[in-house]
Amino acid sequence: MPLDHQAAPAAGFDLPEATRELRETALAFAQERLAPHALDWDQNRHFPVEEMREAAALGMAALYVREESGGAGLTRLDAAVVFEALATGCPTVSAYLSIHNMVAWMIDRFGDDAQRAQWLPDLIPMRKVASYALTEPGSGSDAAALRTRAVRDGEDYILDGTKQFISGAGASDLYLTMVRTGGEGPGGVSALLIPKETPGLSFGANEKKMGWNAQPTRQVIFDGARVPASALLGEEGQGFRFAMAGLDGGRLNIAACSLGGAQAALDKALAYVQERRAFGKAVADFQNTQFRLADMQTELEAARTFLWRACAKLDAKAPDATTFCAMAKRFVTDTCSKVADDALQLLGGYGYLAEYGIEKIVRDLRVHRILEGTNEVMRLIVARNMLGRRA
Repeated sequence: MPLDHQAAPAAGFDLPEATRELRETALAFAQERLAPHALDWDQNRHFPVEEMREAAALGMAALYVREESGGAGLTRLDAAVVFEALATGCPTVSAYLSIHNMVAWMIDRFGDDAQRAQWLPDLIPMRKVASYALTEPGSGSDAAALRTRAVRDGEDYILDGTKQFISGAGASDLYLTMVRTGGEGPGGVSALLIPKETPGLSFGANEKKMGWNAQPTRQVIFDGARVPASALLGEEGQGFRFAMAGLDGGRLNIAACSLGGAQAALDKALAYVQERRAFGKAVADFQNTQFRLADMQTELEAARTFLWRACAKLDAKAPDATTFCAMAKRFVTDTCSKVADDALQLLGGYGYLAEYGIEKIVRDLRVHRILEGTNEVMRLIVARNMLGRRA
């Protein structure tokens, strides 16, 4: 199937001019509006909604929502480039924007006209912000085993259950929530659009985390919560399919956020070793330093190329797109976590200090190997595909 010229890197593995311009816009925004505040946001656990609304004004809250629905109508490759660029300023903020984008896209892709009209006009400019609620205390990687139940009661659904590790919980205005409306397994899962003000909806304490401190993470708790049947996204029993479709793109997005964070860490290390002197010369003049820098840059370029190929697969709706998304997520997040750690090592003791910014990146990137499906599950998806089994 031929690819649209915007869906894959151009000849020579370069980006189309329009995508390069998009990257420059995102990089400038990251350096001007995110990077100067990233350490303070992390230390104070501040959720920078106003700055994200500024990003939304540039089209970055609905990157692949269709133009006819008010979005930017861009490709997954375009989105990955944007999230990488934003993550050079703050991986945590970029990652939350990727979640918000995923929810907006799912409403556009799977919702009806009324749901699009109800939610997208506020989500696209981020007047309202959105969270994605799939994981539960007893079902993380095994998403099809979720227990939160929605029972039909006349023209409403009544919900009971708890979601765990939900980014933006308590601050977000909308929760795209996977619930069980039928029997066991994937076929019994449905998706509901649940407003924050729903009676019976509450939130747990803001979790104290290793990283990602610039976005809140809480339980989302349903205790007899009642929502109208019109909150159902698609039809009953389609939720698991929607969730998996969302996760394909989500895995690319989080890989892109890892790339941006690791690139920022490498850039900080590169500047440091050229200024720092030891044994009478710049640290950058030691062959060991040069070899490490070369390996870090090579690893990032390999990860970036792999990610772009996976994006092209998803844009082209290739039959092996899910497998490529899983491979890219695993490889890129593992690689970038290592590069960030290597950058910290190049700074020695200074890398361990908060003021240099690298230890924050190391902490932020660590969770990328867990969320959107752990990297062990990514290996399982790839292996089952190789063996011809259902993932």
